[in-house]
Amino acid sequence: MNWRVITTWNAAPGWNMALDEALLHSPGESPVLRLYTWSPDTLSLGYFQRIQDVPAASAFRADAEGEPLPSGFRGGLPGALVRRLTGGGAIHHTGELTFSITAPASHPLYRGPVELSYGRVHEAIAAALSAAGVQATTRGDSRLASDVDSTGMCFHKSAAVDLVWAGRKGVGSAQRRKGGRVLHHGSIKLAPTPLESGVATVEEAGGSYTPESFAPLLLHAFRGAFGATFTPSVPTEGERDAARERAPFFRSKAFLERR
Repeated sequence: MNWRVITTWNAAPGWNMALDEALLHSPGESPVLRLYTWSPDTLSLGYFQRIQDVPAASAFRADAEGEPLPSGFRGGLPGALVRRLTGGGAIHHTGELTFSITAPASHPLYRGPVELSYGRVHEAIAAALSAAGVQATTRGDSRLASDVDSTGMCFHKSAAVDLVWAGRKGVGSAQRRKGGRVLHHGSIKLAPTPLESGVATVEEAGGSYTPESFAPLLLHAFRGAFGATFTPSVPTEGERDAARERAPFFRSKAFLERR
């Protein structure tokens, strides 16, 4: 089956989340792979997180509203704050490649237990990392050096399916399943970030990649893993209109503070 591939470099935070939502609601049968980055750097909250449980997010809101920052908070505040449709912890989107996959739940990628779909995606990412000189494996039952309590950050909390190297988490994923379709979000850490100390990065493993230079490795690995044709694409007019209309919602006070 043919896959659409949409690349959006340095896109606005609300637009990024709204376009993924539009693709989740799209009736198309072809899977869509998005590869993207953010401008400005952004902190995305997981769908189920309370903003009060993420110190960086609470500090951002206080700073944005001209209030004193929480006691003891150390800098590195992001340029923007959004909430995702997918679960998991908060992610600082800088020095990383974000990707999303949207497809019908009946697609072979998503058949069977949810854990198997994570495994298929992460196996392909591991192949891309290997091409970059990074030998990544799933965490399994190991305790990681990057596991840190009370930050609310995705990369400071690990699961058995996460990809790790050097005893630390370097790739995180989350899914949203709705209306017979699946949105899979993921983040691949290429370089250290101020809000995610101690996590694994491609840079610290000896690789020097930008999101734009790592993307071809990931696309090549996906071709090999899924045996499909990947065709460069752009959002349809309907997808663009839906994303444009919904973009402000993902940065709205109502959605950010919904929990």
